[in-house]
Amino acid sequence: MTIEIPAPPDLPGAAHSDLHSEHGRRRGEHPGRSRDPIIKVRDLAWLQFEKPDLDRTEIFARDFGFVVASRTPDELRLRGTFAGTDSIVVRRGPSSRFVGPVFRAAAVEDVDRLARHTGTRARPVAPGRPGRIVEVRDPSGIPVGVVGGAEEHDDLPGQLALPLNTGLTSQRRFTRVNATQRPAREPARVQRLGHVVLETPRFQASLDWYLDTLGMIVSDFLFLPGDRDFGPTMAFIRCDRGGEPADHHTLAMHLGPASGYVHSAFQVTDLDAIAAGGEYLTERGYKRAWGIGRHIQGSQLFDYWRDPDGLMVEHFADGDVFDATVEPGWAAMSSSGLAQWGPPVTRDFLGTSPARLVEALHALRADDNDLTPARLRALMKAMNS
Repeated sequence: MTIEIPAPPDLPGAAHSDLHSEHGRRRGEHPGRSRDPIIKVRDLAWLQFEKPDLDRTEIFARDFGFVVASRTPDELRLRGTFAGTDSIVVRRGPSSRFVGPVFRAAAVEDVDRLARHTGTRARPVAPGRPGRIVEVRDPSGIPVGVVGGAEEHDDLPGQLALPLNTGLTSQRRFTRVNATQRPAREPARVQRLGHVVLETPRFQASLDWYLDTLGMIVSDFLFLPGDRDFGPTMAFIRCDRGGEPADHHTLAMHLGPASGYVHSAFQVTDLDAIAAGGEYLTERGYKRAWGIGRHIQGSQLFDYWRDPDGLMVEHFADGDVFDATVEPGWAAMSSSGLAQWGPPVTRDFLGTSPARLVEALHALRADDNDLTPARLRALMKAMNS
């Protein structure tokens, strides 16, 4: 069950002014956290995909900046330079598809606790690999894993941030003297997995499931312009680590006609790594989906790309981190509200295609989701505003 915490009216000067959102929660709105979650996950562990061509997948992965952790004829494991688990596990399959996310539990005991509560069975991660994993499904039918005690890699040498003459003081104290700035045109070395974004027509049920089951908490809500009373239609959700800061969002979800993957994001060192790495990807013939810019919710510097199979992945840097004391912000959904600066959002990023129309028609025929013709029109209008 979600907590009901009294909230002040949404007025100028309230708790969220000059913090991360102009508006906070109104009385009676979703609190953005659960009263008594089953467990509290610590982070994403890895994402699972299937791909028909692992050779092509590996080439793109290296160009994007991943390190290959292991490779067999039927499985490719990718990691970043930071210590931790693999970031992506790709298994050979008949088509390119996202299988599901795997979250990292605080302890192996949490894996068993979740298995008991959900009536499932925990099992070893894989033959010869440490750790236990339990697999459940969210209300949209997306497979969600929770792992404890999984194998973790040591740090690797990373990409150093460039020293900057920022001009912050009038005393003309320079960081870089008698030295030029020449960032290498090379892959932006991925440091770690940051977040995954999912779409679901069962937004309200899915939101509550991640809060009640995995103990996650909301950083920001978006709502349809003119229809805030309906409730949120997008949520940026972080892990609850108490007083320890966590990424603004480890998971983001939005209402839409399909169930599944939108994009995943991977941290790199800084803006120069994003830009020089982007030039490298362009020279290699890959397609940019949107960027470079800086988001509003989460504040990340971003750059979105399509892999050879059309799945969207993001380089990001300099994202917000919140501890558990920060309450959700509320803002109206719009395409112009996706970035503080950068090029206009692209149709490619928004996912406008004839296939989307077919998905919408199927969703509207179903009676177990949050989509109505009016809400679908409002979503389309918001994404063109």
